[in-house]
Amino acid sequence: MLIRDVRPWGGSASDVLIEDGRITRILPHEATPASGDDVDGRGRLLLPSFSDVHVHLDSTRIGLPFREHTGAPGVWGMMMNDRENWRNAEIDLPTRVAGTLERMIARGTTRVRSYAQVDVDCKLEKFDAVIAAKEKFAAHADVQVMTFPQAGILREEGTVAYLEESLKQGADVIGGIDPSQLDRDPAKHLDIVFGLAEKYQVEVDIHLHEPGALGVFSTELVMERTRALGMQGKVTMSHAYELGSVNEATSRRLIEEFAELDISMATVAPSTSNHLSLVQLVEAGVRIGLGQDGQRDYWSPYGNTDMLDRTWQLAFTNGFRRDDHIEMALAVATMGGASIMSSTSPRLTGVEDRPGLAVGDRADLVLVDGETPTSAVMDRGTDRLVIHDGRVVADGLRVLAL
Repeated sequence: MLIRDVRPWGGSASDVLIEDGRITRILPHEATPASGDDVDGRGRLLLPSFSDVHVHLDSTRIGLPFREHTGAPGVWGMMMNDRENWRNAEIDLPTRVAGTLERMIARGTTRVRSYAQVDVDCKLEKFDAVIAAKEKFAAHADVQVMTFPQAGILREEGTVAYLEESLKQGADVIGGIDPSQLDRDPAKHLDIVFGLAEKYQVEVDIHLHEPGALGVFSTELVMERTRALGMQGKVTMSHAYELGSVNEATSRRLIEEFAELDISMATVAPSTSNHLSLVQLVEAGVRIGLGQDGQRDYWSPYGNTDMLDRTWQLAFTNGFRRDDHIEMALAVATMGGASIMSSTSPRLTGVEDRPGLAVGDRADLVLVDGETPTSAVMDRGTDRLVIHDGRVVADGLRVLAL
């Protein structure tokens, strides 16, 4: 495949050759007649495709009528609101999960790490729906499924057995959540999570909403286990938006230890100023990715399947105005997440780093209209073409049959 007349990361007009799913040549654009196999870039920006590494496909209401938000404050209240309503949606769960994933792909996301809630209420029903969507779109996107104890591990008897069964059935990642605040026994909670991860050789992703010093305490327990079990490069902290609230010395120490232990972070661009500095995390070489979180579900009315929108939110909530910072947010939303899902993907190494479009890189790409990468984030155009593993999988916000 030859992609003609595109501007990689907003650079000069280029022709990009793809062979066997990899970028093999990048040449100055030549205005010669196109062949039938060429892709006409029409001067659009060429970017790595998006990576959503924190999404709850299992609770989506994308495509359904808007409903009044009824969730109570706090994780347990929100979780109970979901539990009371998710079975009563207008269409069945597998259909809406697959439909949401399809819309994500159409808008340029070809790498997805989705939570799949497992508990004594839904058992493996939500997990099965996410697995089915993964299989349906296996040729269009790489999807990792995380078995996730949204209701905690210790509060309801039988949860651990369902988590283990989902791991036997192919979960890629095991999650944990607020080990101190929700389960109130952080050592036992984390011992179960890391024990199952070690037994089934999967990665760990800890969902952390805990405030201030409590969040730091739980994070330190995660770091202890990461070091003791040799799980460097296999642990992610999600949310963790209060870790920057204690003091500057603690923030600096956490960033340094994350870099040392290769613990990655997944953010959903929250409206808080207490998170660790995105710039400092990137400069330290910490792998950090972005996600949409819920998709207009029973937890929140936000989320629309478009990672370019969430990139705008990441830039806005961090107060970015400089082009290099906004482009860095775009790099986090694309290759930042890719580096969490696969150690073979290049990570960000600094504010100016723009990985993912070099010769030899995998051809997971999105073409989007825009004058510059920053303007693309601001305007969020819809003239998009999506390439996964060297094949066109979506065009004009529609997924193509392969």
